[in-house]
Parts: sequence; structure tokens; C-alpha cells
Amino acid sequence: MARGDDLLAACETLILREPSAARRLEGWAPHTGFIMTKSFRTLDDVDVKGKRVLLRVDLNVPMDAGKVTDTTRLERVAPTITEIASKGGKVILLAHFGRPKGRDDKNSLKPVAAALADVIKKPVGFADDCIGEPAAKAIAAMADGDILCLENTRFHPEEEKNDPAFVAKLADLGDIWVNDAFSAAHRAHATTEGLGHKLPAYAGRTMQAELVALNKALEAPTKPVIAIVGGAKVSSKIDLLENLVTKVQALVIGGGMANTFLHAQGVKVGKSLCEKDLAETALRIMNKAEAANCAIILPVDATVAYHFEANAPSFAYGLDAIPADGMILDVGPRSIERIHAAIDDAATLVWNGPVGAFEMTPFDKGTVEAAKHAAKRTKAGKLVSVAGGGDTVAALNHAGVADDFTYISTAGGAFLEWMEGKPLPGVEVLRVK
Repeated sequence: MARGDDLLAACETLILREPSAARRLEGWAPHTGFIMTKSFRTLDDVDVKGKRVLLRVDLNVPMDAGKVTDTTRLERVAPTITEIASKGGKVILLAHFGRPKGRDDKNSLKPVAAALADVIKKPVGFADDCIGEPAAKAIAAMADGDILCLENTRFHPEEEKNDPAFVAKLADLGDIWVNDAFSAAHRAHATTEGLGHKLPAYAGRTMQAELVALNKALEAPTKPVIAIVGGAKVSSKIDLLENLVTKVQALVIGGGMANTFLHAQGVKVGKSLCEKDLAETALRIMNKAEAANCAIILPVDATVAYHFEANAPSFAYGLDAIPADGMILDVGPRSIERIHAAIDDAATLVWNGPVGAFEMTPFDKGTVEAAKHAAKRTKAGKLVSVAGGGDTVAALNHAGVADDFTYISTAGGAFLEWMEGKPLPGVEVLRVK
């Protein structure tokens, strides 16, 4: 097995079914049949022994009464931390927590560092600041293989400003910089991008896994590719839709977004959530899709209720018979069949957003059945399935199939901007020049 594979597999929220593809991002994995078109430096390209490694991680975990309530993000960064430590590097963790306005003990990383130590089963030291004497003194006392967490970088407003003087102070503390926080890679902050211009820069294992999976989904996919995009509003995903229609062969649109597209085509959607002022935008996206030979797949029927609440009485209607006082809360049975057929025709699936109000039964049926169908195809080796975004992850967990997808990203904004085709500062700085 290639170096780094076990580490990737250990990342609970990073599910990559063909892990040897992550061996080298610029390489070719024979059994995956794709070539990375973008080359990034990884931990395979550096000897960390004796080095002070500034490791940017995501420790922005949920807390209650000073205790970490969900260790998922800590588990996700554990492989990179333990690999560097086991190779004799001095692991110096950089992270933000919350949105403090200056120093605020409620947003200290000290209790998070303690929880991390429990997760990785190794001591994690702590410094009361991320720059200055507290940080320098703690780092000077480190032995090879030690792990140290510096205090919340956002205690300094210069972090989000990517202030050059602040970056320089941070850079003085390390020999190399490793970015393992894809979730913050869309931000050009001092610790997420600035350090990459001052120190040799490398992707950590979690970052590496994300880049491999997303490349396989959109940059160098096995075709045909379909995307499922749902959610409440078109307005929040215009850039995403316009980028996807140029990259996929079919685009399934669900959720409240679909109502706007149906309205643009003259369908009466009753009291359903609908951005009627974006009808022209919807038509423009459809025209762009047609020019790019991308099929737009919209609902052909709908599950309608008269009250927006769980277990409200509901009925399936054809699009020509939506009641004026009804609300579309899920796709209908014929639409589910159509989504299944689209999945059957695909070799690669990219999914962002539920196709109905999945938080409430029975309006979770469309999302759950589509998710289970995609999972079944994935397990059979007939589909590469990549999904991301908070609601999407919640929906796939609700359907009980998250572990059966090829890859699940929890990166939120960074995942969405990648799908929109936007360069991510924290990724671009890792490129081999």
C-alpha cells in the first residue's frame, strides 16, 4: 500500500474508496485511470525530521460548557499530526476558533488542545499566544516529535487581514508550512495563505485527500458526469450552476431551487418557495446548458402539502395540477425514477444540496431514495460519488449512506467555491511552480 493511504483511510469524514490515487497528486493511479492536471506539494515531498512544522488545521469544533461535543474535525486532522510527529517533526498547530473580537477566553483553543490530546493519544502542549515570546519560548522547548498548539490566531485581527508583518512573525516560528485545512482554503488569511509565500508549503493528508477527490469529480472525471444540486435558493448557487453546466453531461436540479426554474417555464407553483425575480437567470442558465450539451433535469411531478411541518398530509401532483394554495416540499415519485435513471447513466456523480425538505418526513423521500440508489451503484463499483456541503452531509447521514459514497467533503464554503470554479487561495499557494 502506498505511503499515506492508511492515513487517508483513517480520516472519518474523508471517505476515499481508491486511496492510492492520493499517493502523489501529480501522479497517475493505474486503477483509477485519471491523471491529476494540477500538481501540489505534499508531505511525500519533504523530510520533516528536526523541522519546525507550522501546521494549519481546522479545530473549529462545537463546544458546550467548555467541553468539545463533537471530535470529528479533530479525528480528521489526527493522521497528518501523527505522521509528522512520528517522522521527527516538531508539530506546531495553527488554527482559529469562532469569531472573537480580540482576545477572549471563551474562544481559547486550550480546551480544544486537551481534547485533541485525547483523540491522538499523545501529549499536546499549549502556548498562550500564536506569536511573540509565549509562542517562541514554547517552540524552543520542543523536542523532535513533540506537538504544540498555539492560541487562537483570530485573537489578532491581522490574521484575517493577511497582514505582512503578522505573517512574518508567524514565519519566524517555523521552517516549513503545511496546510491541512481545506475548509478554510477559500480565505486568504495569514495562516491559510500568507505563510505559503514565506515558507516552503505543502498539503497535509486531509488537504491531499480533498484535492484528489475533487479533481476526480470535476477536473479529470470519468464520463458521463452528472450533478445533483438542491437547496432552497437559486440566488445562493448561481455561480455554481453556471460552472457545472459547462463541466457535466446532466444537471439534476431539486429543492426550492427547482421551483424557480419551473416558474421560469410557466409552471404554476402555488405557495411554494420560489424566487420569481430570478426567472430570467434560470432561463439564462438553461440556455447556457443547452449550448454546452448539458441536459437539465427538473422535477416532472411534486409532493405537495398545505402546511410546512413534519408529517403534514401530502399528495403527489403532476406539474399541471399544483394547487394554488399548496407548497411543493419534495419531488414526486416519477421524478425520483427520473433521478435514478440519470444516476444509472452516469460514471461520476457530484452532489450538493437535498432535493426536498429532507429535515421533515415524509418530505425526505426523494433525497433518501436518490442517495440510497447512488450508494448502491457506488458499492457495485459502477459510480464515483462525491458529495459536499453541510446540508448534503446531513442528508446523506440521515439516509444512512454517507459511508457508502466515494468521498464526502465537510468543507462547506470552500467546497462550494471549488465547484463554482473559483481558485482557492489556500490551495493555489501549494502548487508546484
